[in-house]
Amino acid sequence: MQLRDYQSEAVTKTLESFQTKQSVLIVLATGLGKTVCAAHIAEAFLAKGRIMLLAHREELIWQAREKIERFAKADCGIEMAELYVNNSLFGEMPVVVSTIQTMNSKWGDRHRMGRFKPTDFDTLIIDECHHSTADSYRRVIDYFKQNPKLKVLGVTATPDRADEEALGQVFESVAFDYEILDAIHDGWLVPIEQQFVSIGGLDFSEIRTTAGDLNGADLTKVMESERNMQGLTGAAIEIIGNRRAILFTCSVRQAEQASEIFNRHKPNMSDWVCGETNKDKRREILQRFKAGETQVVCNCGVLTEGFDDPGVEVIIMGRPTKSRSLYAQMAGRGTRPLDGLVDGLADKDARRAAIAASKKPCCLIVDFVGNSGKHKLMSAADILGGKVSDEVVARAIDKAKKSNGAVRVDVALDEEQQALKDAIEKRKREEIARKINLRAKVRYTSKKVNPFDVFEIEPVKIRGWDSGKVLTERQNKVLMARGINPDKMPYPQAKQLLCEIFRRMDKKLCTMKQASTLQKYGYNTKEMTFDQAGALITQLKDRRWVAPSVDYVMKVNDRIEELRPKKEVVKR
Repeated sequence: MQLRDYQSEAVTKTLESFQTKQSVLIVLATGLGKTVCAAHIAEAFLAKGRIMLLAHREELIWQAREKIERFAKADCGIEMAELYVNNSLFGEMPVVVSTIQTMNSKWGDRHRMGRFKPTDFDTLIIDECHHSTADSYRRVIDYFKQNPKLKVLGVTATPDRADEEALGQVFESVAFDYEILDAIHDGWLVPIEQQFVSIGGLDFSEIRTTAGDLNGADLTKVMESERNMQGLTGAAIEIIGNRRAILFTCSVRQAEQASEIFNRHKPNMSDWVCGETNKDKRREILQRFKAGETQVVCNCGVLTEGFDDPGVEVIIMGRPTKSRSLYAQMAGRGTRPLDGLVDGLADKDARRAAIAASKKPCCLIVDFVGNSGKHKLMSAADILGGKVSDEVVARAIDKAKKSNGAVRVDVALDEEQQALKDAIEKRKREEIARKINLRAKVRYTSKKVNPFDVFEIEPVKIRGWDSGKVLTERQNKVLMARGINPDKMPYPQAKQLLCEIFRRMDKKLCTMKQASTLQKYGYNTKEMTFDQAGALITQLKDRRWVAPSVDYVMKVNDRIEELRPKKEVVKR
């Protein structure tokens, strides 16, 4: 199988990171093939020794085994429940796949992980590793890390921000971070439409917060209310039409209630499953759903992870949450494009066009809103906006809530980000005109400048797993030579400035010193070349640093603006 470009990059960067690190993390959005990447990395490490892959659900175990055997071309044994791997000297499996529950279960007078010596494995792969900060995971990781040669790889979809710092305690570095909005822009996942439905009886204001999310018992009481259930299912029936949908619920009773109401509306429209559903019955229900015999499957805690069905077109959020990670997992059940649609298409425009022309041009996420009180509940914009400012996310959410129908979230984020930039740019231009009109004839005195303002870039968000990281001595020298004190800023922002410095050098753009000087006189230096900046500074020197006219500066800025790369915004 030909790896997608981002998968190849993830594998390459991970292998490079392992040259200097013992534990590495890959962040790859749901539906982008995390296990495929892990399997290819496993193939590269098989020559070094045996591999163990850990997951926390039975469905993930069988999926992992299939991917390992297919892509790593290695025999793979399962250690789970009544299944035992032959661990004799002459029958060792090169790859062992197991659940975290199995490893922590008792085997005689010790944990079952004790069946293996720490030195039996040289690589430990943890699927859905946002769970790895739990004591059960740390116990297993610490056991196998008694092998000083052990490499630990974690793969996860977008983690909750609260998890980031904790993950940084388990993994030394993030080798690759490719989140859901990146994948939508590149045509690997379908766009997301968001529709908010207001239900008058929904009141979350008195719900307690437990372990960072809405208290389960309090939430269940609100969501199981007959009035709220009628409002939720009634709106869902009207919105989804003939599209296939998954409803996530906060309780088994809510799943059963919703399914019964759906079937009242249309016989055999819905089935429901929960963790206690017999495995054979669950398999039958999901097979009927995949075959289109039922339109909606209502579930409590079953389909959040490990369920892949590209035909799902609508996600109905009957389980409000404050957890970004949980919301991303639920939304991810509907973001895959139809099978065979985008692979083989070399550029993103072709992929996006193929998705737009398909029977599934987008995934609709339906959220139900009421009085949320002090709670910040997750929405689609929160999981897509991992790399944009909180202000842009808030504006996109507000736009969706004010709409009478569905709103394309990626487009809303792009438009709001551009609108915010335009507003800032407008204020800058007005300030430039005001300053120049003062006809200041004194030379500007030396003062500290904000390098982000000079480069006209927005500082990246500080991610928890970057905590404690520092630049190399050589990187520090590069920044200090340009008057930037790296000790005064977080690691990811210092690294961002380094990247911008080297980008400008590669493109022969003006230096930070040139940009800082010219910006005092109102010039736009975003895409100004080194030579253009030099010529303007020479003119200013010849004029004895007297500010030029407003018209002249604006004319130069407009000419420079024409060189600025234009970001494509897809309209609905």
